[in-house]
Amino acid sequence: MNDQILSTDHDYDGAEFKPLYSTRVAVTGGSSLHGRASGQARSADGALSLELRMPEELGGDNPGPNPEQLFAAGYAACFHGALSLLARRHLLDPAAISVEATVAFGRDPADGGYQLRADLIVNWPGVAAAAAAPLLEQATALCPYAKMARQGIPATISFAS
Repeated sequence: MNDQILSTDHDYDGAEFKPLYSTRVAVTGGSSLHGRASGQARSADGALSLELRMPEELGGDNPGPNPEQLFAAGYAACFHGALSLLARRHLLDPAAISVEATVAFGRDPADGGYQLRADLIVNWPGVAAAAAAPLLEQATALCPYAKMARQGIPATISFAS
């Protein structure tokens, strides 16, 4: 990660979204019987290629990665990166930081549909909770996954014709 580009010291105050990186992943195949993501997930650059599976708790019989695990990995990795960046800025060693994300898939009581819940646990041996608290707050503001979890993201859904 280039701290000169990804930094709290280089705020952007433009009027529009400024993409710094973009990726594309397609999911194909899989079972359509259960209404859950299964099949092959592949990134356009080939770096990601895996079979998505239905969790056993939802009736699946073949263990493997599922969308909630992928989201949990992305959220934990992003928050870990944001906190590590801030730790270095405050002259703290980020080497021992670990971030664990729990993502739950369940029913939305508001409309009967589905929703996700995400919870993070940060472990940082040798750093007192009082010293970590302001950095956790700053990391929450800096991490785009945390921002998405708080307020959603701009998104479009369109049909390719």
